[in-house]
Amino acid sequence: MEFLGTPQTASYCGPKACGFSALPPAGPAPVIQECYQPYYLPGYRYLNSWRPSLFYKVSNAQTCQDEGAVSHSALRLPTILPSLRSTLFCRYSPRDWDQSNQQQMHVAEASRLWASQVTDDSMRLMQDKAQLTHQMQDGACRNLGQRLLDIGFWKSELRYELERLLGESRSLDTVKKRLECAADEVNCPLQVALECLYHREKRIGIDLVHDNVEKNLIQEVDLLKCCQEQMRKLAQRIDLQMRDNRDAQHVLEKDLEDKHSAQFIDEKCLNLKNTSDCLTFFHGVEKVDSSISVPETWAKFSNNNIRHSQNMRANSILLREEAESLFETLSDQMWKQFTDTNLAFNARIAEVMGVRNKLQTQLAKTLHEIFQAENTVMLLERSIMAKESPLKVAQTRLECRTRRPNVELCRDTPQFKLVNEVFTIDDTLQTLRLRLRETQSTLQLLQMIKCRLEHELTLKAGTLCIDRKCVGMRKTFPSTPRLVGYT
Repeated sequence: MEFLGTPQTASYCGPKACGFSALPPAGPAPVIQECYQPYYLPGYRYLNSWRPSLFYKVSNAQTCQDEGAVSHSALRLPTILPSLRSTLFCRYSPRDWDQSNQQQMHVAEASRLWASQVTDDSMRLMQDKAQLTHQMQDGACRNLGQRLLDIGFWKSELRYELERLLGESRSLDTVKKRLECAADEVNCPLQVALECLYHREKRIGIDLVHDNVEKNLIQEVDLLKCCQEQMRKLAQRIDLQMRDNRDAQHVLEKDLEDKHSAQFIDEKCLNLKNTSDCLTFFHGVEKVDSSISVPETWAKFSNNNIRHSQNMRANSILLREEAESLFETLSDQMWKQFTDTNLAFNARIAEVMGVRNKLQTQLAKTLHEIFQAENTVMLLERSIMAKESPLKVAQTRLECRTRRPNVELCRDTPQFKLVNEVFTIDDTLQTLRLRLRETQSTLQLLQMIKCRLEHELTLKAGTLCIDRKCVGMRKTFPSTPRLVGYT
């Protein structure tokens, strides 16, 4: 017997055509892990697919009826209209209602417990991650601060080395200018020495001698040229060293500028806070590694730059010391050679003056002898002229006595004396004439010597004039400050 308004497939109206499966139990709670993972509430996956058991029963009953359609349709006919039958399929049984409520409470309890546990875990996770984030941020700030200290240290080292290098470069440039000034200052004494040699070439005759003065002048010219060459070569070496210093200076300035930029950037990074305005996301920036050095190579780079600068400064100091030593050595050599040349000039002038004085004395004596010889010639001529008259008298007497007659031509004493007188006078005249010729020859020789002495005196006067002019030119010689390039 069936109740009016109830379908035959209701659970309380008829036997089960086939078994039905109960609702799936609530899934177990997921295991709590330390790391954050997405999760589902218990039963969440099944709530969307939950259907009342009556629905399953009806569905199963319909399925079973479809399987045995022939048998059921032949035995039982429906007692209600099909339109009313469809509304009864949504009805629930009390058991379904109880089960649904229990299931909802069980799911709510489990979800609440799970939510409480998740909340606690989330709070603990947030605290841990906040602490970890804070620690990492503090560590990053400490690292940035330490990095800024390292950059500041190397900046101070680079700045100190740069200042010392600049000071050394200025000192080296001063030494270079001193070398150039000293080399130019040597031109004046060199020109004087060359002019002295040129003027001494104007000496005439025997005075054109290769004496100590000329030797010292030639040595002085060679020494001055050698000093100029040494100064200019050292100036060229200093110029090359200054180029190396400028290269080292450029490297230090570039490194210092880079560290200044890095310090500015790291200070900006250190001053960034969580509340800063310029914060933004840069996705994937942690995967970009644009670094080209590590802390060891970074420190080694600046250290190598400083060492290179120190080597350049050491080379500059050696060049400056070499220049100072060269200044002292060359100055002493030039002053010594200048003094030796002046002493040679003075000695030569004194020697020439002594020879000139002797020549003047000899000339005076020669002039006196010429005067005496001229007087002697005059006296000899007068004496010869005085002997001619006695000779004429004696010869006239002899000639007159030759005219004596016959036996009167006697060789008597007067005849003998007259003949002897003629021979004696004639011998006297020959002797006087010979002496006159000798005296005249001596006079000519004296006059020739006089001319030579006068010529020699003229030469010595010209030589003295030239040497004194050279000495006058050499009165001024560059002072030691000028020779070392201070002025």
